[in-house]
Amino acid sequence: MASLTIENYVKAIYQLTAQVNAETASTGALAAALRVSPSTVTCMLKALHESELAEHRPYGGVRLTDQGEKLALRVLRRHRLIELFLAQTLQLNWDEVHEEAEHLEHAVSELLVDRIDAYLQYPELDPHGDPIPKSDGSVATAIYQSVSDCQRGHKLTLCRVLDQSSEFLRFLSEAGLELGVTFEITRRDRAAGTITVATRDRETTLSNEAASRLLIQS
Repeated sequence: MASLTIENYVKAIYQLTAQVNAETASTGALAAALRVSPSTVTCMLKALHESELAEHRPYGGVRLTDQGEKLALRVLRRHRLIELFLAQTLQLNWDEVHEEAEHLEHAVSELLVDRIDAYLQYPELDPHGDPIPKSDGSVATAIYQSVSDCQRGHKLTLCRVLDQSSEFLRFLSEAGLELGVTFEITRRDRAAGTITVATRDRETTLSNEAASRLLIQS
């Protein structure tokens, strides 16, 4: 059975590569995502390589093996189903469920996860719009576009949020930018690096970096 640390690493590698559609994740990006030092990451990647969960080459990044990807998808399945369960049954806000799921994902059995899946009637998306892997290891794919790449004047619908930190999600809630909300880009200030979006009742200015974390389905 994989340890908590191993599960966190393979999950992070999977997410980093999937978000940018890349074959490998860099040591620096992995260190930032896990909030550890690059040297700690390097040591752990050697262990993942020896366990045949990942392939790591110095200065070449790291990629999951088929075995590592299967483990990552199992962890993500647990995490995202727990998030949705907490949101739907206990009415936790979307800025609260991520941290709770981080703790619970390593403790629940596959049997319990399957029961949660059935109880929720086999949902496809978690509270942040992330796809929930199926019990057979498959995961739905969709083509997304970041708000930072969109043009002014088009009606857009928020489908997925990549940054799931509590602070960022609370900011989005206060701005009225939640999943399913329709909005429009009203202004782009390239010199300032900002994008202004308007929902039906308010206007919010985002940095380009923040806008890049918001996805619409193209």
